[in-house]
Amino acid sequence: MNAASLQFTLMLAGILFSLGLLGVLVRRNLLFVLMSIEIMINAAALAFVAAGNRWAQPDGQVMFLMVLTLAAAETSVGLAMLLQLHRRFRTLDTDAASEMRG
Repeated sequence: MNAASLQFTLMLAGILFSLGLLGVLVRRNLLFVLMSIEIMINAAALAFVAAGNRWAQPDGQVMFLMVLTLAAAETSVGLAMLLQLHRRFRTLDTDAASEMRG
């Protein structure tokens, strides 16, 4: 991997992260917020893989596996909270999440 493709990959990761952050800040639906967080996590994983490939080290792939595990845990916990929110309030609005207790 040469320097130009590393810059392109890191720029792509930055754009994806920015789009995910924009989705978290703008959207009110909790499902879309969770998808935006997943986009941000995948952008970070892409940056790890690109850096590992640049220096020919397996560290990027190892970090990708750890990020993949984190994303799976975040998805399961997030979907459980989403189902609980929908069951109690019949909405997926993020403002209703502040009323949950317990």
